[in-house]
Amino acid sequence: MVKNELIGKWSIIEMEQWDKDFIDAEMPGYISFGTNEMGEFHFGYVHGFMDCRFSQENGNETVGFSWEGNEEMDQASGRGKATVKNKQLKGHLYFHEGEDSWFKAISL
Repeated sequence: MVKNELIGKWSIIEMEQWDKDFIDAEMPGYISFGTNEMGEFHFGYVHGFMDCRFSQENGNETVGFSWEGNEEMDQASGRGKATVKNKQLKGHLYFHEGEDSWFKAISL
């Protein structure tokens, strides 16, 4: 079995739309991926649960996902994608009919 570099918990260190103080507002911002094709993220006042699909693109581990959860206690959902390159996770998170932001994360 090939090791999937995405599996585990990642610390969100930067986002396009929000600064680090917001990312870590409730707790240190993170995104995590499990071996069961499920995942979870939390940053600011946003908490989401992901349904993930892992693949390889240009020799890099990649994941595409849909998510549902909440934003400041309001129901929220969307999609996203992330790739491991040079030991850093880089991705993009989209809110259904709303904002979107790229993000960077490092493995914990």
